[in-house]
Amino acid sequence: WALHLENITTSLSGQYECTFATYPYGTKDARLQLTVKAEEERHYLKKVCLNQTLEIPCLEDTTSKNLSIYPLKWLVGEKGREEELVTKEPSCPAVYRNSSVLLGQRVLLGLNNALKVSPTKITDDGRVFSCHVLYHPERVQKSSTTVRVFGK
Repeated sequence: WALHLENITTSLSGQYECTFATYPYGTKDARLQLTVKAEEERHYLKKVCLNQTLEIPCLEDTTSKNLSIYPLKWLVGEKGREEELVTKEPSCPAVYRNSSVLLGQRVLLGLNNALKVSPTKITDDGRVFSCHVLYHPERVQKSSTTVRVFGK
């Protein structure tokens, strides 16, 4: 006895119950709580020397996937605030957000949608850069990288 679900969406989250009658033991039932997550997230730590180029892959474990066919965005977080840096739609050039005064003109979208920050500054230490890839209207894969900047 099994329940097969296809085209999974977050709306399928909830409690499922299976009830059946047995003879001579009576009715048996089982309950299962299903939670469908819309976001998958991985966390990384990247170490870089001061004044070097920092390159962060969008999704480190999925290099074989072609990210150019999905919309994505890069964000930077610091002290509880998150700010959008770059957005990329399929077959369109990247759009850079000028709102990031802290990073200025140091941000560039590289090959395979990797984020490049150059040169790194001491103020980049502790920042969290995250890449969000929208695979499906209800599915987002997210990769967050915390940066540690070291001096020589």
